[in-house]
Amino acid sequence: MTRANLMYLAAAGSLALLLGAFAFQLAGYAPCQMCIWQRWPHGAAVAAGALVVLTGPLFIWGLAGALGALATAGIGVYHTGVEQGWWEGPASCSGGSSSMAEMTGAELLSLDTPVNIVMCDEVAWAFLGLSMASWNAIISYGLMLLWIVALRNKEVSSA
Repeated sequence: MTRANLMYLAAAGSLALLLGAFAFQLAGYAPCQMCIWQRWPHGAAVAAGALVVLTGPLFIWGLAGALGALATAGIGVYHTGVEQGWWEGPASCSGGSSSMAEMTGAELLSLDTPVNIVMCDEVAWAFLGLSMASWNAIISYGLMLLWIVALRNKEVSSA
């Protein structure tokens, strides 16, 4: 398989994960803040694949794709740890970091509280005991390896 084809395949994997995330959202699984964070690096990997189509399989696009896949995998591992209670997540979507003692009187009496906050430390859906964040991490590490294999491929023909 050529370097370009490997890069197309890796970018298509990120596109499939993005489309899957949007499909889950359409099915009623609202994303939390960290779920949204995991989407951006996939977008970068897809953009790297599009640039491969436009300019050829340049090293820089392979590196960008690999870094995008690594970034989303890392966020997925972090998110999994928050879901499992291994460490605290962001206070804005985990609820574990702030306490009432830290709030002002105005904050305690405010009626402007967000209504539809999706908590990052709750697993909304799991398959084989792994959450969406865990599956994203596993698959994204595989995509990163695919980008690296593409970079190591000596054949640079796009045919």
